[in-house]
Amino acid sequence: MAEEKEKKVKTEKPERQSKPAKVAKPEKGAAKVEQKAAGKAAEKPKKEKRPVKPRQPSPFELNYLKKCVPALIEKFGYKNRMQVPHLEKIVINTCLKEALQDIKILETAANELASIAGQCPVLTKSKKSIANFKLRAGQSIGARLTLRGGRMYEFMNRLVNVALPRVRDFKGVSNKSFDGRGNYTLGLTEQIIFPEINFDKVTKVNGMNITFVTSAKTDEEGKTLLQMMGMPFRSV
Repeated sequence: MAEEKEKKVKTEKPERQSKPAKVAKPEKGAAKVEQKAAGKAAEKPKKEKRPVKPRQPSPFELNYLKKCVPALIEKFGYKNRMQVPHLEKIVINTCLKEALQDIKILETAANELASIAGQCPVLTKSKKSIANFKLRAGQSIGARLTLRGGRMYEFMNRLVNVALPRVRDFKGVSNKSFDGRGNYTLGLTEQIIFPEINFDKVTKVNGMNITFVTSAKTDEEGKTLLQMMGMPFRSV
């Protein structure tokens, strides 16, 4: 009996040991991204925001606030100071048909416009193709820019006090260029009236349209606003 028990013990197979459960390994790419992000966060400290300094108004703008606003309130009887019309923006644009033949003429005109206004203009492109004028859609034919804030008042000051008096036989600007909503458009035939343009370097004399966009609701209010700011309208 003892021999049989020994044989049974020898023939019995040992129990299999259970394998340890596999641990999910993190993806290599995700781990690298996390490490890089942590390294960048540690290397670059947060920049402190600089305080924004308020814009100081120019003497021309101060003249509007101190003299024009009380005069407009007295004339039209506004109950609230916020009802007083003001100049919102000035839009300057020019268009040259010669740009169809030579694009350098348009680039020169854009540079002159930038020197006049102190701001880089945007080239305007045609929306339609016109075979009679040899014009294709998407072709650059003009330039425009929009002035706001301090640059707007500075340009207005130079226009009414320096540029317009230099026009030959100047008798004032027209009273009939309002659009019915208090906005006024002025057309100039020569850019050389501005002192920023060097007359010796001018290759071609071209004009421009200047639109004064106001918050006035009527043409009478818009005209009075521009007149108080120095716009020389004709008496007739």
